[in-house]
Amino acid sequence: MKNTDFFKGKNILIVGLAKSGFAAAKLLHSFGAHCFVNDKSPREGNMEAEKLEKLGMEVVCGSHPLSLLNNNLDFIVKNPGIPYHNPLIDEAVKRNIPIYTEVEIAGMISEASIIAITGSNGKTTTTTLIGEMLKNSNKTPIVAGNIGTVFSEVAAESTEEDILVAELSSFQLMGTERFKPQISVFLNLFEAHLDYHGSLDEYGKAKAKITENQDSSDFVIYNADDHQVTALMKSSKAQHIPFSVKEECEEGAYIKEEVLYFKQQKVIDLKDIVLPGKHNLSNIMAAVAASLLAGAKLEQINQVLTTFPGVKHRLQYVGDVNGRRFYNDSKATNILATNAALSAFETPVILLAGGLDRGNSFDELIPSLKNVKALVTFGQTAEKMAEAGKQAGIETIKRADNVEEAVPLAYGLSEDEDVILLSPACASWDQYKTFEQRGDMFINSVHKLK
Repeated sequence: MKNTDFFKGKNILIVGLAKSGFAAAKLLHSFGAHCFVNDKSPREGNMEAEKLEKLGMEVVCGSHPLSLLNNNLDFIVKNPGIPYHNPLIDEAVKRNIPIYTEVEIAGMISEASIIAITGSNGKTTTTTLIGEMLKNSNKTPIVAGNIGTVFSEVAAESTEEDILVAELSSFQLMGTERFKPQISVFLNLFEAHLDYHGSLDEYGKAKAKITENQDSSDFVIYNADDHQVTALMKSSKAQHIPFSVKEECEEGAYIKEEVLYFKQQKVIDLKDIVLPGKHNLSNIMAAVAASLLAGAKLEQINQVLTTFPGVKHRLQYVGDVNGRRFYNDSKATNILATNAALSAFETPVILLAGGLDRGNSFDELIPSLKNVKALVTFGQTAEKMAEAGKQAGIETIKRADNVEEAVPLAYGLSEDEDVILLSPACASWDQYKTFEQRGDMFINSVHKLK
């Protein structure tokens, strides 16, 4: 670790005791900082709070009292999920107390080089691909952030021989000041989390912090097909590495005559790539660029692309049952993600969709339903989803009580060579604790058919 003396003697308030807050508190305490910890959960049964108290930290649970700001604080480390309109955070901003996320700490103490990935969609797939490509090239990648383990925790254990590959959200990046990855990746920008950021402009600015401190010795890989991303990248001082599925970017990654190239060097024929979906070509190009810049070998990258089936719950190939191919895209918790999933298939699709009702209609999904031969709906939005199906001209629409019931129902409607796709376009919380649980139920139901 480096720069640990920076934290010695500092008065630091950690707000939020999820995984990242707990890890940050332990780490900062070990550096000699005076840590105050605050969590909204009640003290009773809060094991993390108990562990930190035993280490000698002052822990306040059950509320966010403003009096915590009277401890001559040098800065606050905030859980990314806590919004800035939280009264404690809002007051801290008014008092000009710096507010960071644990990503800032990770960047300061890491001895390893850092590849940081952000974007509205595709982060997990791209991050996983980079990790696989580097590992296959005998590098030592450590995958962290939103995927894997807490970023600052692995940064503390990393060495100069490692490469930290971190999936980072806008929430995490917003709380950075000095963070400087050697390679940054900005995949795309769509309307999301506007309740947190207030506007698409502020959301984009938070994402763009991934390259804010980079210089000419660093690289920024970005989506040249996304005009909003391209505009945000103009101010980056890093070496620009664009990727595009539409144009030939000879200084970056591009497609020409059904072949993927990087800097005019052939990488792979598109027909040999296992991961389905046109939308995944962007993720693949970004991963190829980052991996090659980090020292991965072309042959090993090619091997990953011909064998990597996808991340679990993200357009994951589950298996074949009597000629029907099943795909689990439970991570598709919004219309945009389901549109992308449907665009991945040219053969007839039987779509399983529905879930938590957030008050929106599904009109934007209708154009993507043209290849859907049957629709099975479930959850709170079952009726809304069925209405969108009717407007799209789908003749066969059925309703199931849940995903487990939807799978055999969909199978009964299918024929040889059909795709049966779970891509809900909704969050899972009306029936399942997480989208992972929903996806696992789908997988289990497919296996029962076998």
